[in-house]
Amino acid sequence: MPAACESVLEDIEDIVSAEDLKPHDRQFGRKNVFPKVRKRNSQKHLQADDEPPSDSIIPGVQKIWIRTWGCSHNNSDGEYMAGQLAAYGYKITENSAEADLWLLNSCTVKNPAEDHFRNSIKKAQEAKKKVVLAGCVPQAQPRQEYLKGLSIIGVQQIDRVVEVVEETIKGHSVRLLGQKKDNGKRLGGARLDLPKIRKNPLIEIISINTGCLNACTYCKTKHARGDLASYPIEELVDRAKQSFQEGVCEIWLTSEDTGAYGRDIGTDLPTLLWKLVEVIPEGAMLRLGMTNPPYILEHLEEMAKILNHPRVYAFLHIPVQSASDSVLMDMKREYCVADFKQVVDFLKEKVPGITIATDIICGFPGETDEDFQETLKLVELYRFPSLFINQFYPRPGTPAAKMPQVPAAVKKQRTKDLSQLFHSYNPYDHKVGERQRVLVTEESFDSNYYVAHNPFYEQVLVPKDPLLMGKMVEVNIYEAGKHFMKGQPVSDARVHTASISRPLAKGEVSGLTEEFRRSAQNGTSWKAQPSAEIPVKTRLSSWMALQLPWQQEGGGLKILSVSLALLAVLVMFYYGGMKTEL
Repeated sequence: MPAACESVLEDIEDIVSAEDLKPHDRQFGRKNVFPKVRKRNSQKHLQADDEPPSDSIIPGVQKIWIRTWGCSHNNSDGEYMAGQLAAYGYKITENSAEADLWLLNSCTVKNPAEDHFRNSIKKAQEAKKKVVLAGCVPQAQPRQEYLKGLSIIGVQQIDRVVEVVEETIKGHSVRLLGQKKDNGKRLGGARLDLPKIRKNPLIEIISINTGCLNACTYCKTKHARGDLASYPIEELVDRAKQSFQEGVCEIWLTSEDTGAYGRDIGTDLPTLLWKLVEVIPEGAMLRLGMTNPPYILEHLEEMAKILNHPRVYAFLHIPVQSASDSVLMDMKREYCVADFKQVVDFLKEKVPGITIATDIICGFPGETDEDFQETLKLVELYRFPSLFINQFYPRPGTPAAKMPQVPAAVKKQRTKDLSQLFHSYNPYDHKVGERQRVLVTEESFDSNYYVAHNPFYEQVLVPKDPLLMGKMVEVNIYEAGKHFMKGQPVSDARVHTASISRPLAKGEVSGLTEEFRRSAQNGTSWKAQPSAEIPVKTRLSSWMALQLPWQQEGGGLKILSVSLALLAVLVMFYYGGMKTEL
């Protein structure tokens, strides 16, 4: 046997030479082996990173339809909510059918408004839409049966609408109904510098306070808006300045009672108005909202001076509700008919041509025929050019709902009689032939005219010339109707433009800083200003939205979502590491 074969092999593994890799070396040599990924040819498997699927539950990519009922305060809230959602990345649509979520912003003043709200909820559910509820109805009565299981955002929590929508999109039910406070003192509500989408880019609605000082027995809004809480003057002036810089030419001041403004913070309405007048540019106008008689009485002299200012509409909405003192006492209105007359007579004398608008409730509990006749006499005396006639509806939970009710047929007849009286006179016939200065701000409902208002906030229809929109022009009045006049622009008259800034486009978000816009476009994180005192959220991909700077109290709802996201990332890396070692 050859020498090479002289040693006997006791096991086959003895053949391995000293130069061969040991098992341990072979195991760790696998790190140099790279798997080959097979590419798919079909484009249908590719999903653009900035276009998540339409049925995605990732917040910030869905379409939202917003419907608002009620007063200008409620409309302002709706504009703020739309602005925040759009800034976050959601698309605000006017087509309810294509929307993924319906945001329904309700009004609780009358039964018909709540009926429309309830029916819209039902339609949304039948159409399999996600629903978020806002406004005074759910704030006042969140435990109603038809609201069960639905997300609600309170009237003072509108700066957190993004969070509520985000959680609702994920399938959760969220309710935020708390009051905003600072050291125990109730605040006016959400910040005024929030992003918003103005329904009309030329008109800014500013809520100067929320709530009121009254306790009217028929009012349900008090249950939702609460007691008076006013915004500081400097914040309101800053909001007005910003609006004019964005091309706004008309500002509406609104609240549940503008006359009560400032009583909770040591100031008053005339002081605010004089500060605002200082920042109104030439060609722009200010319209004052509703004020109840008790709180305007002590400021009549100053209010007359302000209403005579060329950049303030000589217009005031003063609800009388009834011309019977006994009915007013049952309503707990805190004034008598003589007080109302004193306000109206004084302003008519000191502010020539002023427009006084008022409200009347027909058929309040306990109202007799004699009481109603007094109301008819009041309307006949003043011939109000703008009169809001309301048949009484008992609102659940109000003292008036427990009072003996006037028969429905009687309420209906009184409403009809008052309407007939109102339509028996034409307040503008004597103005045909006048030359008036008007501010053009919107399009008429029939789309045949542009709508303008003269210094007394009377409606004037003018030709649809795009060059007139947002401008103050002079017109000759050639026709008058019950609710309007028609005017022809004077060819040689000077045209005033209220602002050097271009108005925002319809649907464009107001109030976004340049820094935020750049951050949103570049997909980088946005650092909040020190005053915001909020957490900052880094953008995770090109289509996931930023933590917004106005969400001061936004950490609560997001803690669970962020925690789950971090856990998912950790699990992904953990299992990824395990697979590498296998």
